Amino acid sequence: MPETTQPSSHALVVEGGAMRGIFASGVLDGFLDRQYQPFDFCLGVSAGSTNLAAFLAGQRGRNYRVITDYSCRPEFMRFGNFLKGGHWLDLDWLWEITIREIRLDLETFGRQGLPLHVVTTAVADGGPRYITATPDNLEELLKASCSVPLLYRDYPVINGEAMTDGGVADSIPVIKAYEMGARDITVILSHPNGYCKGRSKAPWLIRRLLKDQPALAAAISQRTENYNRSMDFIRNPPADCRIHPIAPPPHFAVGRLTRDSKKLHAGYEMGLLAGS
Repeated sequence: MPETTQPSSHALVVEGGAMRGIFASGVLDGFLDRQYQPFDFCLGVSAGSTNLAAFLAGQRGRNYRVITDYSCRPEFMRFGNFLKGGHWLDLDWLWEITIREIRLDLETFGRQGLPLHVVTTAVADGGPRYITATPDNLEELLKASCSVPLLYRDYPVINGEAMTDGGVADSIPVIKAYEMGARDITVILSHPNGYCKGRSKAPWLIRRLLKDQPALAAAISQRTENYNRSMDFIRNPPADCRIHPIAPPPHFAVGRLTRDSKKLHAGYEMGLLAGS
């Protein structure tokens, strides 16, 4: 559990969203270009945590390549494999090849000193876990936070607990950042301003598919309420807190599983502009 920081700390919060993370990768590369780093700690979820890890390691363009190249390869998104009982999103393949070919600079990450707290969801109780990343746990922690339930069928074990996608329990951890002492919060979102998450169209199906993980199924059913509560907090923060949202423009055309190279590149350029 991350420690509470001094009041008035400046936090950087980055939402996930799978391929929609291309926007945040552009924003953070823009921050690197102008050496913008006024933050005291970071909170990242799913793709947002991987974007933050590259930002803190000083690896401009790394996650652009991960999203536009590796994540678009047929070895990663395999619906046919899913129908046969395998993964739809094969994180095992993605982590293995990116660690081998474009690994995060763990040494630089460890030296830079800015705390990164990665959000995961505990399968046993459906609650969020905010785990401080270190060079030793970073890669497995990021994988756990990105493990979309059902689309990736395994549950990485962190600190003795089976974990899954951090976005299930806390998609935009701005309230957690506030509870940790932040009174100035920059939040990078994955949807345009004004977005509200709609309710699941088939909660009964989630309960059926996750009948052996009832707490996780319940957390998924509560995700909309939690997400929209975070958005309300962003729009109406407490009087002692300033929030600076950075959101894609209305014409942002990237969805959760988009593989169209033109749309992805355009989304990155939108982020780069917003972060510059």
